[in-house]
Amino acid sequence: MTAVLADTVHEGLRFAAVAGIAVLVAFPVLLFIGALVSVLGSRLGAGMKFVWVVFAFCAPFLGPMLWFLVGKKSAEASFR
Repeated sequence: MTAVLADTVHEGLRFAAVAGIAVLVAFPVLLFIGALVSVLGSRLGAGMKFVWVVFAFCAPFLGPMLWFLVGKKSAEASFR
């Protein structure tokens, strides 16, 4: 009985570890894709779009976060 319980706990921990890793990988990927779609759909010129896309690619977490916190707002404000 104890061996069965230990195996069940071990399987649960393995699932939690795999699920945690999947979330840690999926979040930056989805953030990058969201930033990419947002940058390409913005009213910025081609040069600035290229700069933002390269920055988001080179800094996979920081680049998209900065786009959503700073770049998107400044791009919208410059066309008002």
